[in-house]
Amino acid sequence: MAVVSAGPGRPRPVVVVGDVGVDVLTVPHGPVPDGGESTADVRLTPGGAGANTAVWLAAAGADVTLLSRVGDDVAGDAARKALEDAGVGCRLAVDPVRPTCTVVVLVDAGGGRTMLSDRGAVAALSPEDVRLPAGEGHLHVSGYVLLSPGSRAAGLAALAEARSRGWTTSVDPQSAEQVRAVGVDTFLGWVSGVDLLLPNEIELDALGEAVLDHVGAVAATYGAGGARWLARGVVPEHVAAPAVTCTDSTGCGDAFDAGLLAAWVAGRTPRECLEAGVATGSRAATAPGARP
Repeated sequence: MAVVSAGPGRPRPVVVVGDVGVDVLTVPHGPVPDGGESTADVRLTPGGAGANTAVWLAAAGADVTLLSRVGDDVAGDAARKALEDAGVGCRLAVDPVRPTCTVVVLVDAGGGRTMLSDRGAVAALSPEDVRLPAGEGHLHVSGYVLLSPGSRAAGLAALAEARSRGWTTSVDPQSAEQVRAVGVDTFLGWVSGVDLLLPNEIELDALGEAVLDHVGAVAATYGAGGARWLARGVVPEHVAAPAVTCTDSTGCGDAFDAGLLAAWVAGRTPRECLEAGVATGSRAATAPGARP
């Protein structure tokens, strides 16, 4: 299939469907003994893949709205305020039972991270929570919404509505392990017809070459190796990443998505989109936390 260009003119507004919550960012001071205790730098930071992308989009000047679900708790109130302060429009359903999503992020000495996630309220995201606003736009869906059984119907409903209204669409698969768990063919069925798929290299490897038969184009990240644009019948584009000191890789992919999408909805070329995504993702790697 051919990728649909966002086209010239005024950039389309972007609607993001995805997680919002709190990250417990933990940087141990040394090896963590099994069954023992160790000191660490611990801080609470705003998080959630969808929310991170929305904030980076707002920082890039995009008109962006986040559709998600939070708990009826202090964390949910704080998440909403952080988004609004960053210039993100919020349509956050409030769950009366489940808590706001919380993720424990363990950051190693090289900036790599291991995550322990409790999706909380967003695991119950419903089709009613993700009805798209009036007008034209671009829809970006975090893969976690599709990969979780409780929120899957919401993600699929949002994609279906976007297509029926002529919106452009993108999806970040988010987790190679979870894609394999649900089955590659199943996941490809969910994203079939999407204009842009935004995997990292591990996710792209899991999906295989068949992914290009299902989506318009793939913009894949390779960490320090930069990013590539792939599509059937098109010469691949590659953009190198600048040399940076990685402090924390949390949210780098979310930032890449935002930089690339802000350029894409403004009608930029694939190479310009990759350059914008790589620049934003690289910036995210140089500071702790997942947001600007």
